[in-house]
Amino acid sequence: MGRRTAQPATGLEQGAHGTGAAAVVARMMLALGVSTQTALAEELGLGRGAVSDAKAKGKIPSEWLLKLLRARRLNPSWLETGEGEMHLQSEGREEHMAYGADAYDWVPMVEARASAGGGSLETGERILGYYAFRRDWIAGKGNIATMRLMRVTGESMRPTLEDEDVVLVDLSQRDILAGKIYAVRMDDEMVVKRLEKKPGKLVLLSDNRALYEPLEISLAEYANVEVVGRVIWMAREMM
Repeated sequence: MGRRTAQPATGLEQGAHGTGAAAVVARMMLALGVSTQTALAEELGLGRGAVSDAKAKGKIPSEWLLKLLRARRLNPSWLETGEGEMHLQSEGREEHMAYGADAYDWVPMVEARASAGGGSLETGERILGYYAFRRDWIAGKGNIATMRLMRVTGESMRPTLEDEDVVLVDLSQRDILAGKIYAVRMDDEMVVKRLEKKPGKLVLLSDNRALYEPLEISLAEYANVEVVGRVIWMAREMM
């Protein structure tokens, strides 16, 4: 992510530290070399008042941040907090020396947790951080703009998915392919299950079938169920 050094506090950068919406907007303007919010909106392809509205609400859309991260090779930590260097550096990073910093792209980890067991009510879209993937690899999986990372909770998908595993979900893949794993929102709960279809029913299957029976949802209940996207990759920390 580059060496962590303090940014000079001159000119536009005076308000560029901190995590508030106004500070993030200031850093976005600095990165693009523009001096007005109107100019920033134009650079991002937005309406004239979009930036002002976002500041007033105190929330910068993740799509804006991702666009800058990818187009300008910005350091996510700097963009979000003002800490570290503005741009990603290749010096001292073995993987960047081998492939070049431009060979990587960023996927956000969202606050949502996909339950594989006891149930999770954490379904927020707040971004917790960004993780680098080889651009050529992830391009072969689909459109990175529709991908999100989230953690799994519970044991219903063992041994395929363990508690606290990280999954990569493609939000554009919502057509049900029998036996594939999907993130599914049910009311306020997010679950991760294998899906199958029966006439008039959606079937949610757990891999840990000794403890978790299939759940069948009728067409009448579909209004409360949304297929969020298909799980296309997973990662596990070794303790």
